[in-house]
Amino acid sequence: MILAFWISLIVAAIISKPTLMLLKAAKSRQTISQHVPDGHQVKQGTPTMGGVIPVVAAMAALVFSASQTASGEHARFYIGGIILLFGFAIIGFLDDYVVPRMMPGTRGLSWIPKLIMQFVVAGGVCIWATKDFQIVTATVLILFFSNAYNFSDGLDALAGGLLLAMVPGFVVLASVGGSPEVAVPAMALAGGIIPFLFLNAPPARVFMGDFGSLPIGALLGYLTAYLAGQFSAGSVFAGLALPDATTTYLSLGLLGFMMAAELIPVPIQIASVKLFKRKVFPFTPIHHAFERAGWKETRVVWSFVLVQVLATVAAITVAYGSVVP
Repeated sequence: MILAFWISLIVAAIISKPTLMLLKAAKSRQTISQHVPDGHQVKQGTPTMGGVIPVVAAMAALVFSASQTASGEHARFYIGGIILLFGFAIIGFLDDYVVPRMMPGTRGLSWIPKLIMQFVVAGGVCIWATKDFQIVTATVLILFFSNAYNFSDGLDALAGGLLLAMVPGFVVLASVGGSPEVAVPAMALAGGIIPFLFLNAPPARVFMGDFGSLPIGALLGYLTAYLAGQFSAGSVFAGLALPDATTTYLSLGLLGFMMAAELIPVPIQIASVKLFKRKVFPFTPIHHAFERAGWKETRVVWSFVLVQVLATVAAITVAYGSVVP
C-alpha cells in the first residue's frame, strides 16, 4: 500500500512538467461551456487532459503491485483496475481531444455513445471478474462513480481535493473489513493526484478533463463494488467482513456522499426541464449552484472537500464501531 503511494507519486512528479508541455504543444485546450457561471470564461483555452498524470502514475503502481503479489486473485483484482483505468482513459481521450477536432464546434462525445462505451468497458471487466448476476450492480456502481467524479471536475482543485478526502475512507474500510488489497489502488490514486493538484490549484494551469476524471471515477466505483461484495463470493471480490449488509452499505454510502451530491441533481434537473419546463435546482452540477448564490470558487471547493472529510470520518466511524466493541 505505502509502496504503491510512493511509486505513483514519483511517477506523477516526473511526468508532470513534460505532460504539461506536451498538452500545450498539442493544443489540448478546454472549451468552457456558455452555461457555466460567468467567472469561468477567463479559463477558456487552459490546457486540459492533465488527468493523464495521475492515471498513468496509478497504472504504473498497479502494474508493479500485480507483478509483486503472490496471490493470483489479488493480481486479478489489480489487473481489473488497470483495464478500467486504460479503457475509461481512452473514452476520455476521445471526448477531450479526438471528437472536438473531428467535429469542430462540439465539446466532445454526446452522452449516449459515451455511456454505451462506459458500459461496455465496465461490464467487460465485471464479467471477467465474476460470472455472478451481481455484475449488473457492480457495473452500475462503476458508471455512477465515473460520471459523478466527472461532474466534480468543474472547479479548480475540487476533483483532486475530493479524491484525497475519500482515500482514507477506502483504506480504513478495507483494513477493518478484511480486504487490505483495496487500499493499494486507493493509495496509488492519492499518490498520483498530489503532483497534479500542484498544477490544478487555483488558478489552474491545467484541467483534469475526461481523460482523468472518467477513469479515476471508474476505479473508485470498482473499489466500492468490491467492498460492497458485488462480485462472486468465494473469490477475492468478497466484500467487507462487517457484521451485516446494512453497516456495509451505510459506510459506503457515507463515503460516496459527495459523489451522489454531484451526480443525482443532474438527471433530476434534466428530467424536470424536459417534462415540466422548470428547474428543480438553480444550477447543476450542484457546485455551480453555490457559485450562482454568490460563493467564491475557492469557498465552494473548500466547503465541498470539508463535507467529504466529515462524510469519510462518519463512514469510518460506522465501519469501525461495528467490529470493535
